[in-house]
Amino acid sequence: MKLKTILMSAALIGCISARSSAQTAWYIDGYHGGVWGHYPDWNTRFMADMLKKNPDWKINIELEPETWDRAQVVDPAAYADFKALFADQSLNGRIEYVNPAYAQSYNYNISGESIIHQFSYGIKKIRAHFPGAVFTSYSSEEPCFTSALPQILTSFGFKYASLKNPNTCFGGYTRAHGGGLVNWIGPDGTGIITSPRYAVEKLSDKSTWQTIAWDNGANYIKAAYANGVKHPIGMTLQDAGWKGGPFIGKGDKNGIHSIYTTWRNYFANVAAKDVRPDWKVSQEDIQVSLVWGSQVTQQLAQRVRVAENKIIQSQKLAAMAKIYSGNSYPQADFDAAWRTLLLSQHHDCWIVPYNGKPGDTWADKVIGWTGFTNGKSDSISMVAAGLLNKEQGNFITVYNTLGIARTGTVKFDLPSDFTADNTGVFDSAGKRVNAQFSPATDAHNPIVEFKAAVPSMGYAVYQLKKVNATTTKGADIKTLADGNYQLETDLYRVIIDPQHGGIIKSMVAKSIGDREFVDKANKLAFNELRGNFYNDGGFKSSKDNPVKVELLENGPLAIKVALHGTINGSTYTQVLSLKQGEPRIDIDLNIDWQGNPGIGEGIKPGTYKWELPAKPFYDDRNKLLALFSLNLKHQKVYKNAPFDVTESKLSNTFYSRWDSIKNNVIHTWVDVTGDNDKYGMALFTDHTTSYAHGQDFPLGLDIQYSGMGLWGRDYTINGPTQVHYALIPHAGKWDKAGIWVDATEWNEPLVVYPGKPAGSVAKSLISTNNNNVEVTSVEFDGNDMLVRLFNAGATTDIKTLLNLNADEAQLVELDGRVKQTLHFAKQKSGGNLLNINIPRFGFRTVRLINARGI
Repeated sequence: MKLKTILMSAALIGCISARSSAQTAWYIDGYHGGVWGHYPDWNTRFMADMLKKNPDWKINIELEPETWDRAQVVDPAAYADFKALFADQSLNGRIEYVNPAYAQSYNYNISGESIIHQFSYGIKKIRAHFPGAVFTSYSSEEPCFTSALPQILTSFGFKYASLKNPNTCFGGYTRAHGGGLVNWIGPDGTGIITSPRYAVEKLSDKSTWQTIAWDNGANYIKAAYANGVKHPIGMTLQDAGWKGGPFIGKGDKNGIHSIYTTWRNYFANVAAKDVRPDWKVSQEDIQVSLVWGSQVTQQLAQRVRVAENKIIQSQKLAAMAKIYSGNSYPQADFDAAWRTLLLSQHHDCWIVPYNGKPGDTWADKVIGWTGFTNGKSDSISMVAAGLLNKEQGNFITVYNTLGIARTGTVKFDLPSDFTADNTGVFDSAGKRVNAQFSPATDAHNPIVEFKAAVPSMGYAVYQLKKVNATTTKGADIKTLADGNYQLETDLYRVIIDPQHGGIIKSMVAKSIGDREFVDKANKLAFNELRGNFYNDGGFKSSKDNPVKVELLENGPLAIKVALHGTINGSTYTQVLSLKQGEPRIDIDLNIDWQGNPGIGEGIKPGTYKWELPAKPFYDDRNKLLALFSLNLKHQKVYKNAPFDVTESKLSNTFYSRWDSIKNNVIHTWVDVTGDNDKYGMALFTDHTTSYAHGQDFPLGLDIQYSGMGLWGRDYTINGPTQVHYALIPHAGKWDKAGIWVDATEWNEPLVVYPGKPAGSVAKSLISTNNNNVEVTSVEFDGNDMLVRLFNAGATTDIKTLLNLNADEAQLVELDGRVKQTLHFAKQKSGGNLLNINIPRFGFRTVRLINARGI
């Protein structure tokens, strides 16, 4: 017995001695996934039991909030045990919820409002199961990051964040930076204490999904200490369903003693006194990539964008209906619509769209989810319009959901007793407005197209009257002597060359001193489609073949031309639309593919391996691009992101390896300027994708990739490709040119409904004094109206006119905390004026207590 005691004591002393000589590190362990991604029914019991079995183990969880609905039903005892363990939310607690987002979106690829709703609905669902849940630190196993997160997180009450994702970098990572904690500064100036991917946290040379921080290896910890990191920390949030328990065992390995911790304990206790220099994180520091241009990714991104835009507009219309008509706000319908939209933004939809059973893949789910959201949104909008437009007759009401007045062209099906020869459109003052007509088809009556001027966040009424037809001059299309076509409006003169694929030979902006925007010397033409068809001989171009020109509309209000051509044996139609008085040039592209051509960089069959850094879907130069060779010297690139605009520092957007990813993402628009920001060209897209640009390479939009993607999956073409994009030539930088508001108009077009509201022929509910201020959201919480304003401009003193009454106006945080009571300045018009200070790229939420009409 004495000998055994002596031996045990010696072993214990040896262990203590070894541990005391080891370098100490900290480790973030936990679980990632959920009921939609991966969460076996036994996982709740497993976590509860393993926590009891390993008293030194702490976990950080990123589990889809809906997971707990099922866990509560399938294993109520395990659910109760886990809930009891979760109850301690102090710094010493053993479980921290580090990502409460409803569906763990990547964030950079969706709208700012979607990000906010991801958190608000997720937090609400989690607290329905864990009422005492505290959300202190944000962390994700995937690269679910975007530059504007600091102001979103802090407004929800978060104190800390992590920019690490060491064990799941398939879709990218953040830029390595610093030697310890930083104060992550967002575009609006908000800071949040953050653990970055350290400068010494290198990407693994043995995989294409890890950094060296994934298991707290000795090489990582020693490098961190050598670089001055006082409290080095590594991380892996295990996939729910992994059965190993504590990921790095007891934490003692190769001279390193790792201590399991929650993020909140690490920040508040372990590293509380560490220096944290400011780091202003650019969107280009979020180095992310997906299989951009693949048809499956393209289509789901388009579906998500449509659903995002529809639900925001329907909320605004429903809010107008509540204020003006006094009806109830359809909160339950909006909750259901937001739920499916948020699920369609799940990161797995975007990175593994093919995963799942046939007919029930992530891509299939997105079709159903966004379809449900769209159906709900359309129904709500129709009901709202019906409640507002109580008077019928030959009236048309045009609604504007932006916070500024606007003029735009709208279309409306004529009633059966009206024709193009006997119809005029009149405004509320009885003045006839310019209109043009399209003939009846089997699908619809004749269509009238007219220019509508509509006040901010409101409506204007127009009336159809039977009058004699009139002829006015305006936009028109001409055939030139050389066979080219000239499209001309009051703003532009565009020359199309049908013999060379319909390329644009000239684009003159008449209102900018007849500025020519086409670089005529560039071998890559303006409006050329070009890509590497790797199984068919290499690069092919639309300009290799002539196009047939079809005139669809020829003024005076709008002109539209269809270009019918072929590329590599597949037919395509490109429709160019210009409107009198409107700066945006719209392009609708439809490619009717023959078979499944390989487009991009080819790869020999059987040579793809996960761990090889070179991947064929990275380099956009080989993909089918829509190219725009610009007559701009010394070009700069600006690009939008959720609640942000970034001036690019990239010399080019091209890369071919996982270890050199660049952020070449176009969210809604990219703007290229030249001549010291004197002139520019903005490119808009109907979905998040990638763009191309370089010192010797023109601006390009990713239209199609077909080939090898992630995990050796063949990303195929299965049908036609349809993409809507647009161009706006302009003077000045993006902010002076109003590109942000142009993008908002692109996302939220004027909407038209028959009939008219009783009484007033025009109303404005909300108006701002600044075209760079966007009303991103208007919704109700009971009888309180919540209005969110985003400021993309340099002016920070924002005046907002509210044509409604309320008991009080409060400036509130996203978690409901009241920051300030705002002063209502009563106006002679009957409205109330609010003065709000909003920094550039900042948003503010105003709660109007008991909001009602005047």
